[in-house]
Amino acid sequence: MIYLDYAATTPVRQEAIDELLSFLTHDGQFANSSSQHRFGYHAKNSIQIATKTLAEILHCSPQEIVFTSGATESNNLAIKGIAYGFQKKGKHIITCTTEHKSVLDTCKFLASQGFDITYLKPTYNGLISLEDLENSITDRTILVSIMHVNNETGTVHDIKTIAELCNKKKVFFHVDAAQSFGKIAFDLEKIPVDLLSFSGHKFFAPKGIGGLFVRNYLKSHLTPILHGGGQQFGLRSGTLPTHQIMAMVKAIEVQNIESGKQWQHLEKLKLRFIDELSQLDGVIHNSDLQHSVPYILNVSFEDVTADSLLIALQNDVAIASGSACNSGAFEASYVLRAMGIEGNRLYGAVRISFGYDLSIDTVTYAAQKICFEVSRLRKLALE
Repeated sequence: MIYLDYAATTPVRQEAIDELLSFLTHDGQFANSSSQHRFGYHAKNSIQIATKTLAEILHCSPQEIVFTSGATESNNLAIKGIAYGFQKKGKHIITCTTEHKSVLDTCKFLASQGFDITYLKPTYNGLISLEDLENSITDRTILVSIMHVNNETGTVHDIKTIAELCNKKKVFFHVDAAQSFGKIAFDLEKIPVDLLSFSGHKFFAPKGIGGLFVRNYLKSHLTPILHGGGQQFGLRSGTLPTHQIMAMVKAIEVQNIESGKQWQHLEKLKLRFIDELSQLDGVIHNSDLQHSVPYILNVSFEDVTADSLLIALQNDVAIASGSACNSGAFEASYVLRAMGIEGNRLYGAVRISFGYDLSIDTVTYAAQKICFEVSRLRKLALE
């Protein structure tokens, strides 16, 4: 079976597995990094070295990195942390209707607590209007939260320009970078982002580990959402999972070296896939190919519903009907709906996402299999 759902999660690369295993047993550095003995010291030292490596890749300080269980927790900490920490300044937050559920549901919760949330609507191609954003900022605005790459369409937002606007307006800017971290380089010395979330399992590291970049000037003002031992500057209490941290940093280290070559390969995969789909009539692209990444493609097939296609492909090709954050239930994509897509096109939309470890031949076969099943389903509908 061919896996084309890398936007949901990725397999763990072997280098990360080897690194993870070496920190699990008595022969490795398995100890609690907060323990006051030699074993604990060695674990703490390893984490410090790994954090320094990650900081060098991001062009930030090691003290600006907080490890979490993943982007969902990071998004919650960033948005709630700013909301509660700066509510005396104002209670207005701006986000977009196409954000990940962990951002939208966090904002929904804050709205129930008396915060005012502005939801920007994207244009037809999934991008937000910078003019709309600027006009939405008021004296009470404390935070703008906009993702870098959309998890359903692959649309890329211009976070550098947004960051510069927020910086000029003296409003904090949070970026959910779950779909771009490890694939698109970040230079946080040049991009004035205040908070940035990421998940290891999106870039070939294990599930259950991620992080949040927090500018130093924010650390003492961000309100934590977990309380306990006061680890990580008091922002995220809990015993640090040394093995997961080491595996994630190893994965991002390798990704950083290979990203240029991987990007070119992913572009070739996407172009070949699109070329194969062009053999079919009634293929509608929901991703703006001019403003999207090469590893996510969203398309609809006329006269074929997404759920019927997924069932037809279930033993051959793994694709998705949208985000994997909706508890496994099929429902129309709120992302596409926010872009103005409705009707059969909405209910026929599927997401195909690629990984660097796929070959051209594999992707070609998968596309041909999809074309075959779409044609078969159309014929069945006519009988």
